[in-house]
Amino acid sequence: MAAGGAGPAQHQAPNGASVSISNGGGAAAATPPQGSAASTANGAAADGYDSDGYSFAPPTPSTLSMSIPPELAGAIPLIDRFQVEGFLKAMQKQIHSAGKRGFFSKKSVGPQTREKFTLEDMLCFQKDSIPTSLLKISNDLVSRSIKLFHVILKYMGIDSPAIISLEERIEFVEKLYKHTLKRSELRDELFAQISKQTRNNPDRGWSIRAWELMYLCASSMPPSKDIGAYLSEYIHFVAHGATTDADVRVLALNTLNALKRSVKAGPRITIPAWEEIEALLTSRKLTTIVFFLDETFEEITYDMATTVADAVEELAGIIKLSVYSSFSLFECRKVVNGSKSSEIGNEEYIGLDDNKYIGDLLSEFKSAKDRNKGEILHCKLVFKKRLFRESDEAVTDPMFVQLSYVQLQHDYILGNYPVGRDDASQLSALQILVEIGFIDNPESCVEWISLLERFLPRQVAITRAKRDWELDIISRFQLMEHLSKDDARQQFLRILRTLPYGNSVFFSVRKIDDPIGLLPGKIILGINKRGVHFFRPVPKEYLHSAELRDIMQFGSSNTAVFFKMRVAGVLHIFQFETKQGEEICVALQTHINDVMLRRYSKARSGNSVTSQNDVNQAYKPPNIEMFEKRVQELTKTAEDSQKKADQNCHLHCSHVSAATGHL
Repeated sequence: MAAGGAGPAQHQAPNGASVSISNGGGAAAATPPQGSAASTANGAAADGYDSDGYSFAPPTPSTLSMSIPPELAGAIPLIDRFQVEGFLKAMQKQIHSAGKRGFFSKKSVGPQTREKFTLEDMLCFQKDSIPTSLLKISNDLVSRSIKLFHVILKYMGIDSPAIISLEERIEFVEKLYKHTLKRSELRDELFAQISKQTRNNPDRGWSIRAWELMYLCASSMPPSKDIGAYLSEYIHFVAHGATTDADVRVLALNTLNALKRSVKAGPRITIPAWEEIEALLTSRKLTTIVFFLDETFEEITYDMATTVADAVEELAGIIKLSVYSSFSLFECRKVVNGSKSSEIGNEEYIGLDDNKYIGDLLSEFKSAKDRNKGEILHCKLVFKKRLFRESDEAVTDPMFVQLSYVQLQHDYILGNYPVGRDDASQLSALQILVEIGFIDNPESCVEWISLLERFLPRQVAITRAKRDWELDIISRFQLMEHLSKDDARQQFLRILRTLPYGNSVFFSVRKIDDPIGLLPGKIILGINKRGVHFFRPVPKEYLHSAELRDIMQFGSSNTAVFFKMRVAGVLHIFQFETKQGEEICVALQTHINDVMLRRYSKARSGNSVTSQNDVNQAYKPPNIEMFEKRVQELTKTAEDSQKKADQNCHLHCSHVSAATGHL
């Protein structure tokens, strides 16, 4: 190996040891005082090995901290994770067997120079294969780590007679993902190896390839927390280095951003598809479609690192939605069986975690379709609200109102909002007005009959003759002459909002445990600011409600959700089978937090008014100070919980909701 390095300069260590530090890629050695324990720690020199005028003696962490160059400072806390001595011994054997004279990535400053092998040396570019892993890993993974380095060398084009094609590079990346994606130990080893190949690399082309590979790996499979911290510090140092090559700087900055995102999101579930890797290598974006509940859609871009949160942000920008914290992407699955293909309501909506990768979702869609033999499974991404909150009523963003209307309309037409005939007629007339505007003679409109059928829930429609519905809706429509489409939309929202179960989000579940025999086997749960509401799915029928203050405890697992709640003053535990338990708990916790914040804000403002009126009060009584302190503590607790809820935090353990005691 070859790299530039100035001669050693002498520095005095705090313990009196003479520390040799070379600039650039040079190694550093510390000579501890006689009798020092450091003289034998990790020391290969004790084996009496001397080759080509070099004395290899890895320094102890105390000397490393002073000999390591700035870009490797982040590795100091990880000294125990690197096997410097083991790597040295294995390298010595490899050198002897190959008849070579050395492997340092630096130039000798003379035949008399004696340097010691350090972590810095081990993390320098190496043209030859490595004999063992850089990190201390399981013995059964060492041979795999050596193969990883072979792939890295091939990707960089070292000793290759021809230029590596784009297709070959993609194959190499796929191979690295295949062997490390599911193994955190090997992921750490891979990043240590790639970072090694970026340091003191004598060839600009090889260096760029190494950084390119680091970027590709960091985009979708992060290292562990400690290795990630070291890498971030190292990459930041290179990206902002005054002498860093311009192309390397761009790749380092891209890698740093990719690493920050992937550390937050975690590793991909599936190996990135060929086209995803190709897109990142060629600096282009792939596209996919996201639907809305009215079957309109928008096209968004993605690459192998794009998450649901990224997609939501991009989509909000495209449709000019300024307030989108309560919106997310959902996976919609719909089984199509012959004549049932046009039926509404047999689709399932599954909320997606913000950190889920779009590439993983699309891969899962394809796998699900392949598994469902004998029936057609439609899978698509849908953009809608996770839940409706009381604060929504103050939002005036036109797109926010429109999307809220579309979602409530969708749920209403599905039959999720059982209403009487009068309300059904009024709601139908309002929807028709939103659709076509006001016209004097609606029956002359060619779409009139189809609009009547479209905007009247099927279960409600069968309760009276079609002509009776038509006459009732026409009479109501004709009274709306002075309403604009926006007015009609707002009236529709207000009517549904006033229902006890209005502005709910709905979940289909199966009963596991019902101690009082109140519920059927299949149930639809509706959750809103008032509590939990239970419906019979077929025929759609409202059964029971539990107010927030009556829900004493709730929790979820991967397959179930439970509520400990009061029914007629008696506590009972109800349990339901569902894969959406976490979403249910998040929705409940969010509404509880909203109530708490509203109550405590009101209490705090009331206390403030009292203080202002009593201008002559010289001090606050201790009980007032204690009250304010308690309010602040509860507010902070509620706000922290709210942040977790908004981020779809994992609520797999039981939620002992002390908050409900204050409702």
